[in-house]
Amino acid sequence: MDPICHTLVGAALAESGLKKRTALGTATLLIGANLPDMDVLSLLWGAETALWFRRGVTHGLFAVALLPFALMGLMMVWERLLRRRRRAGRAGRAGRAPPFRPTQVLLLSLIAVATHPALDYLNVYGMRWLYPFSERWHYGDTLFIVDPWVWVILAAGVLLARRGRASSEAAAAEPARRRMATFAPRLSLLVLAAYIAGMGASNWLGRRLVTRSVASRGITPVRLMVAPVAVNPFRRWVVIEGQNVYHFGTLRWFSRPRLELFDLTYEKFPSSPVAAAATRGPLTRKFLSWARFPYDVVEEGSGEYVVNIGDARYTLDPKAPFGAISVRFDKR
Repeated sequence: MDPICHTLVGAALAESGLKKRTALGTATLLIGANLPDMDVLSLLWGAETALWFRRGVTHGLFAVALLPFALMGLMMVWERLLRRRRRAGRAGRAGRAPPFRPTQVLLLSLIAVATHPALDYLNVYGMRWLYPFSERWHYGDTLFIVDPWVWVILAAGVLLARRGRASSEAAAAEPARRRMATFAPRLSLLVLAAYIAGMGASNWLGRRLVTRSVASRGITPVRLMVAPVAVNPFRRWVVIEGQNVYHFGTLRWFSRPRLELFDLTYEKFPSSPVAAAATRGPLTRKFLSWARFPYDVVEEGSGEYVVNIGDARYTLDPKAPFGAISVRFDKR
């Protein structure tokens, strides 16, 4: 998921009452909810290297086990620096903060860090849970990677919590408003869980419907994807892998027929010996280690071949800026 989603999850967890367990509770939850995305630094070595590296060592189960300890250490250093400032007479509001409890910081770190790969698994980009011991990808196909409905659900809970807390302070800590300050984010997290469950059911039912529908048309799926799209939770992008080709379509829950297959098909990569020759380079190998439904379109020039390789889960344009690469090599 996107950084806004992860940040809002951390904020909702904090406002639900977890931040009261220890000093720096809010900071721990916000940082922990985003910490696995430190692998974005791999972009410094190029987009293809980032595709090969991301959603691996910082996102898998071993990262979930180790990163909370690293974050706890960071928070302990931060707390010591704050303590020195208080001793220097600049405590500000720190006197009203809860005490710093390392074990609680570790617990909050574990919760926050674990939410990140759990949410990332839900989109079509996928997760490598056992990396570096296994490079196998796992896909949830449940939420679009940037889902504004998730933003709305979580932001509503956080804003209502902060508004309720501000109102309770202004109204001599009225009990009903204090309760609302924690009830709203807890409710938003429950609504989010229900939304995810509904989208998961949509994926499961969609796969069953697509399988039955294409079987009646003489297509036997080897693999298929029924993926969410931006904004509209009632429409899904469909990729069907046959024996030699990919078929594409759109699933709409409130239309007839629900499944619309396109006339366009692509042969699976590699479609020819020329396309297979493109796998010799490190660029192609990195891309293919990430691609889920790779296809190719070969262009022949006067003295070279251009092999355009795309991943059908993201694009049907083999020259797209994302989800596709082009490999050039001389004729021999």
